[in-house]
Amino acid sequence: MDTSQYLEIFIEESKEHLQSLNETLLVLENSPDDVDMINSVFRVAHTLKGMAGTMGFKRMNSLTHNMENVLSEIRTGNIHITPELLDILFQCLDALEQYVEEITNTGAEGEEAYEGIIEQLNEILKNGGTAGKAAPAAAAAPAAAAPKAEEKPKAAASLNEYEQNIVQKANESGMLAFAIRVKIDEKSMLKAARAYIVYKTLEDMGEIIKTEPSVQDIEEEKFDHEFFVYIVTEHDKEALVKEISGISEVAEVEANLIETSAQAEPAKEEAAAPAAAPAPAKEEKAAEKPAAGKPAAGKPAAAPAAPAAKAEGNAAKPKTNTTVRVDVERLDSLMNLVSELIIAKNGLETVSKGMGQSANEQIEYLERITTNLHESVMKVRMVPVERVFNRFPRLIRDLSRNLNKKMELDMSGEETEIDRTVIDEIGDPLVHLIRNSADHGLESTEVRLARGKDEVGHVYLDAYQDGNNVVIEVSDDGNGIDVEKVRRKAVEKGAITEEEAAVMQDNDVIGLLFRPSFSTAEKISDVSGRGVGLDVVKTKIESLGGDIEVKTELTKGSKFIIRLPLTLAIIQGLMVEIAHEKYAIPLSTIQTIEDVDISEIKYVHNEEVIHLRNNVIPVYHLEKALGIVRTEEHPRQKLTVVIVNRGEKLLALAVDNLIGQQEVVIKNLGQYLKEVKNIAGATILGNGEVALILDVNSLF
Repeated sequence: MDTSQYLEIFIEESKEHLQSLNETLLVLENSPDDVDMINSVFRVAHTLKGMAGTMGFKRMNSLTHNMENVLSEIRTGNIHITPELLDILFQCLDALEQYVEEITNTGAEGEEAYEGIIEQLNEILKNGGTAGKAAPAAAAAPAAAAPKAEEKPKAAASLNEYEQNIVQKANESGMLAFAIRVKIDEKSMLKAARAYIVYKTLEDMGEIIKTEPSVQDIEEEKFDHEFFVYIVTEHDKEALVKEISGISEVAEVEANLIETSAQAEPAKEEAAAPAAAPAPAKEEKAAEKPAAGKPAAGKPAAAPAAPAAKAEGNAAKPKTNTTVRVDVERLDSLMNLVSELIIAKNGLETVSKGMGQSANEQIEYLERITTNLHESVMKVRMVPVERVFNRFPRLIRDLSRNLNKKMELDMSGEETEIDRTVIDEIGDPLVHLIRNSADHGLESTEVRLARGKDEVGHVYLDAYQDGNNVVIEVSDDGNGIDVEKVRRKAVEKGAITEEEAAVMQDNDVIGLLFRPSFSTAEKISDVSGRGVGLDVVKTKIESLGGDIEVKTELTKGSKFIIRLPLTLAIIQGLMVEIAHEKYAIPLSTIQTIEDVDISEIKYVHNEEVIHLRNNVIPVYHLEKALGIVRTEEHPRQKLTVVIVNRGEKLLALAVDNLIGQQEVVIKNLGQYLKEVKNIAGATILGNGEVALILDVNSLF
């Protein structure tokens, strides 16, 4: 069976529920008696339990079941919320996120049972005076009815010659073949979903030969609570029966060896074993139905029908495809533009036959349509940064407790949108910066009060769009960066000489913080101070085509400013020519283009500079950076320069000729050329030529 479509639903909805759980727990910490919040946490845990049970993820189901036990006691008032209890609930949240991450990557929940967390939950129940309710899952549920010993699956003899040959070959290699009859509880509202879990479980234990009824009929629930699975496996009958019996809402299981003409032993020696005691979720099946069918959140919990058969049998489970939920209006707009594109294409075909309008008019029309199409596709790919920001209130909460500092997180611009490829990569760098602000930036309560500050420190996280870039700022109202301390540390560590330190500008000194293994922390903590982090942040952001700068004021605070491109796929570029080769400069980095008289070029510290609008700007000859050797050199009276910026820094790039602006599709350089300096990628021009795209940030 192809499980990916159901895993996608499960993963997407699980992430939504976990995010809701995270936000609700944070609210509950400040309002521990809020009945609505308590009920909301309980409903989310209950829904997750039902979803995990439906998908057959037993460990995840067990953890949420134990969470639900504690939350139930909180609802009744037998247990009161404390910071320590919330710590454990947050640990449960982390464990559930790990389960979902593992399921996303491998299709399975992994082997970690988080027994320590479950023990803590049970201890809470015990200390709360409700030990009798500590493990309701262990209560004996009605045992699945054992089939009569003389019974065999009624379809046991229905294998064709080819299928019987598979059984015979398996037996010759020491494997066993079973016909397994499974009956789903008649009260089950999720017949096909339970059948899917049975199929998936057996698929992991061997090779399924066939099912009766067919997989398609099972998928469409065209069976009367009973179906048959024929399997070749190394496991014995008891193991198969025990595994299937542990699935929620399985009423009966019967397994019999399959006979072939080459087998001497009669199958009747294999009596059906009684179904093993069902999994904890079975006892709770009445409560699970609302969760699986109508979750409190109003969103359908993943309740998959049985999917189509998998031809590869025991083939490795692929990763699930990533999905993006988009507005229907955006998709309709995209479809309309595609239709217009087809019309334009047909128009060009007409022109090529000497009919209709001129080619230029049709090409202009086609260009307008493709531009609109690009913008619409971009909108489909865009997701709000809120998706990343939502994890940080919890991070600040944990840091506040670990560092024993009072702090708050203030966020703005969560609705700002950015390409999903970028947003998937930006989370870790932001975590580094927020941890640095909390640990190094914010002072202790005593120091803040002595400086006349509020005892509660503030970390600010802001996002906004600036042209073709998204800007994310992480700032704090803490101590700021002591530039002189950084300067001294750099000399002590041998990063710079004393002579260099004496003439180095403050901004350049702060830039030393982004060097590997450089830290000014007096002591190493679990939070930061090991000299790893800021260099990783810089590397990651630059790999995304962005840049980072720092503004700081001693005793007032620091601000880290990250600029990222809206997309990594298509950009507007300025095509230029250097030594007869074409290059693209990202338009978002360009401030202006100037023609400068050679006589206006001056020298400062043996470096060429120009004076432009009260700015002294270094001149950069790209042929030197790119290793280009000119075959001929003609004296020039004027120099064409493209003024580019990275933050507040400016650079004048000298070029031979300007070709013009055009839309550039970014292609990577492949495995062997990905580390080429000063080059961000390549693009294919309309005439088939390849042009390199300059990495402007690396030139500074």
